[in-house]
Amino acid sequence: MTSRRHAVLALSCCCVPLAFAGEPPLRISTLLEQDPATQVAERVLREAYRQLGRDLQVLGMPGERSLISANTGETDGELYRRAGIEQLYPNLLRVPVALVQYEIVAFSRRWNFKVQGWESLRPYRLGFVKGIKIIEENTKGMQLEPVATLQQAFVKMELDRSDLVLSNRLSGLASLRQHGIQGVVQLQPPLASFPVFHYLHRRHEALLAPLTQALRELERSGFIRRASEEVAAQYKDVSVPSPVPPVPPVPQ
Repeated sequence: MTSRRHAVLALSCCCVPLAFAGEPPLRISTLLEQDPATQVAERVLREAYRQLGRDLQVLGMPGERSLISANTGETDGELYRRAGIEQLYPNLLRVPVALVQYEIVAFSRRWNFKVQGWESLRPYRLGFVKGIKIIEENTKGMQLEPVATLQQAFVKMELDRSDLVLSNRLSGLASLRQHGIQGVVQLQPPLASFPVFHYLHRRHEALLAPLTQALRELERSGFIRRASEEVAAQYKDVSVPSPVPPVPPVPQ
């Protein structure tokens, strides 16, 4: 009986791609800029969907627009977001396999200090990409400078229109390298660290189980870990000098 059950399961796995083959590409929205987290998530998901006989069309959008488009069904899903975003956007279904470990940090040109939680950022003008919910939720009432792209956030900091830039660590390092921005330091410790997940619009509920199965196999085989390591290795040689002055401003 056991061998028969295994044979049936194996046959059903082999038939999964046939069930979805020939369907049009899924239109998946994500943040505008191509950063390391996006590279990893896209590489992993393209392989998982390939095993199901599907292809992806990844569409860059401003952060809030990306979530709204996925939730309303304008697109077929969101490339990656943290767990719990479905509570704010109830038409999104989380695929329960982590794609990337996200780490929110503060970058600075003028100030060098030990970060002691979100509240320690209150004296500063904070630049970040609009639509990054964890930042928006934890900085309510602070001096906020939301923008559409991470490059814009760093440019505003260069122009002294903001004091700190809050972003995913690797995304920030990638933007600094790509745009040749100098004299920026990553403050420690991180503000938050958490995994991110792929989301589908609920009309694609039939994809949820087979896609989860495909991603779990990629996780077991080490594919997801290798994708993360290969992308992260591109930024290991990125170093930035410590800024001055060494103390934060006195809150008003």
